[in-house]
Amino acid sequence: MRTGVPSGREVLKKAMSGQTRFLVGSSLLASGHQAGEALVPVLIGVVIDQAVAGGSVGDLALWLGALAATFAALSSCYRFAVRASERAAEQSAHDLRTELSRRVLDPRGGAEEGHLPGALVNIATEDARRVGAIASAVPFGVSALAGVAVTAVVLLRMSVPLGLLILLGAPPLLWLIHLVGKPLERRSGLEQQRAADASGIAADLVGGLRILKGIGAESAAIARYHRTSRDSLDASVRSAGARAWHNGAILAMNGVFIAVVALVGGRLAAGGALSVGELVSAVGLAQFLLGPLSIFTMVNARLAQGRASAERVAAVLAAPHAVAAGAERLPEPVRGRVRFRGVSHAALAGADFDIAAGELVGVVTTSPSTATALLECLARDVDPASGSVELDGVALSCLDPAEARRALLVAAHDADLFEGTVLDNVRCESERDSAPAIRAAGVDEVARALPDGLDTALTERGHSLSGGQRQRVALARALAADPPVLVVHDPTTAVDAVTEARIAAGIREIRRSRTTVLVTTSPALLAVTDRVLVLDGTSVRHGHHSELVDDENYRTAVLA
Repeated sequence: MRTGVPSGREVLKKAMSGQTRFLVGSSLLASGHQAGEALVPVLIGVVIDQAVAGGSVGDLALWLGALAATFAALSSCYRFAVRASERAAEQSAHDLRTELSRRVLDPRGGAEEGHLPGALVNIATEDARRVGAIASAVPFGVSALAGVAVTAVVLLRMSVPLGLLILLGAPPLLWLIHLVGKPLERRSGLEQQRAADASGIAADLVGGLRILKGIGAESAAIARYHRTSRDSLDASVRSAGARAWHNGAILAMNGVFIAVVALVGGRLAAGGALSVGELVSAVGLAQFLLGPLSIFTMVNARLAQGRASAERVAAVLAAPHAVAAGAERLPEPVRGRVRFRGVSHAALAGADFDIAAGELVGVVTTSPSTATALLECLARDVDPASGSVELDGVALSCLDPAEARRALLVAAHDADLFEGTVLDNVRCESERDSAPAIRAAGVDEVARALPDGLDTALTERGHSLSGGQRQRVALARALAADPPVLVVHDPTTAVDAVTEARIAAGIREIRRSRTTVLVTTSPALLAVTDRVLVLDGTSVRHGHHSELVDDENYRTAVLA
């Protein structure tokens, strides 16, 4: 399933079409600026021929006034053209960032596949900015064409050869500029890819810094980032070299073109075909052409970079969804009965069991891969290859993922905290009373150890807290959400035994009559459950914790 954005070309088209009003307005204003710039050397030539040569003070004042009015008009056009084009660029980039964020946060998932979080951030910032920058370049590309056209018309009136030289020479020059930009486009795309990889790995390493230090893997992590950073640097250097070659080649072509125009104009003046004022105008127009041709260079470079970035944006927007959107609805109210019917996914093979509404169930898996597969199916991160997971008789695959997750919440073991206070992290903007969840998860004890209690501000990902404190805040957040079905994965691995027992009792109390699944090997948590399911991927056994401890395999998994 695709989102309807098949290519970078479509991304560019959509980004530009949303800013049509500003692009048209800024193009007209920028064209007025370029036309005014082209008329300046023409007016200077007229002043020389009509006023200076004739010796008329009145004519001199008149034409100088016309020249001043032209300067005032062209400067005003430039000011408002830049304002409109920059607004179009920023709005276009903003719209792209919004669309990327919407795609990444889509409940159906899939956009994150093959991307580290830092890489997605790079695409949503730098690549979106480069695509948006095309909106500020296009109006000036149009204005440069207007400037060349005005120059050609004026020169045609002065001299047909000069006018034809501009009209016939400009199209091949523009085509050459386009060809020269191709290598830059390719290397710009590689540069952005390498930069995104480096950003992604850096974010990944910073997020796991404490773990890396704990296992003594700093050197390996530094070496990994060094390799990625070196690749990014090499790609940037190659891209910079391509830009330098691109700009130098275009500057040389522009210089040759202008030199030819000036040479032809000089020969015509020497032969008497042009007056002194017309010669001055012709030379001035030849110098003026350097501006539009330089603009073509800038526009071509931005187009090359923007096209490469648009392809990367399109790859995210067009990523297939991990799961489909269903159309069925859950019965109201949600009772919370969960059924696995022959579910096969990854390490799960034909899993078949029921969890009654309001039951507190522990789940012990013989391997981490089985737990991962179970959680993926319950969270509807994937749909099983065969079989179905049902909630109150409705298959999760037939529900909209967002609706399924409102009714069945999976609290991951490695859940991140956010910047803000401890209380903000627990509430998550909910108006529901969070005090019971705070007590049940032991966050009240955490708050007593913090300088501002529950109002203590946390750093990024909550790294100002210890591992156990973060786990308790994350658990309190899940409990405060109070979904009909709550699935919690190893919520107490970083807390001491006394605190773990208190949390186990708190979970049982706060989730009384609400379906709760504890995927864990903690004896303290399993002891408070109504029963325990033991999954080994191909079979399911169940019983109370006190009964199962006599089983050697269960003891190995739980008590070892």
